[in-house]
Amino acid sequence: MTTSHYIFGFHAVTSRLRQHPDSIKEIYLDTHRQDQRARDLIKLAENTSTRLILCDPDRLGRMTGTVHHQGVAAHVTKTHQPATLEDLLEALTEPALLLVLDGVQDPHNLGACLRVADALGVHAVIAPKDRAAGLTATVHKVASGAADTVPFFAVTNLARTLRELKDMGIWIMGTTADADSSLDDMTLSGPIAWVLGAEGEGMRRLTRETCDQLVRIPMVGHIESLNVSVSAGICLFETYRQRVHNT
Repeated sequence: MTTSHYIFGFHAVTSRLRQHPDSIKEIYLDTHRQDQRARDLIKLAENTSTRLILCDPDRLGRMTGTVHHQGVAAHVTKTHQPATLEDLLEALTEPALLLVLDGVQDPHNLGACLRVADALGVHAVIAPKDRAAGLTATVHKVASGAADTVPFFAVTNLARTLRELKDMGIWIMGTTADADSSLDDMTLSGPIAWVLGAEGEGMRRLTRETCDQLVRIPMVGHIESLNVSVSAGICLFETYRQRVHNT
């Protein structure tokens, strides 16, 4: 059975409308929104023959479960993505770059990580199904469209998935503040999966033990740790930088 859900916010709705208009059942727009963003959205909906319904803010609040919907929501179905992670990896023509999030529960952090992943060429984001954030409406809003462009896989057993990635020749790089090796000493040219832990707790023991390499982000200030999306951005950018310079 096809599952459907609501996404909200102008970035998320507009991105879905531009990239996957066939996945939108209808768009709901606050009848009081008559600004340029609303007019642009109405025009785009007309150009893609997408049904648009004007409604009051209270109805939008009930749909989305928040008052921070920006006056727009869309009822959408799941977009097409590779059936399995293995299918995605087999289709790649370049070294894999994956982002693995071990138990990130804050949907704002997941959305920010997806946005970073899109910006820096990540082929997929992987997270456990249990005790971790999934692709909620809040994630779609924060990701500003990246939830529709970066494949997201929620797996039952993260450690087993990491072992399977290792069997496919992907190097598993875990980030932790107490690692002996520093990010700036790493060569990041081959297939890599970056593993980042949950907010405040870091990677779980079994996840940590499954990594091929543990590295720390060099820091010169007084702060002991960074937000997970910031850490992801630093690690992914260094990978991107090295790959671009080495091609």
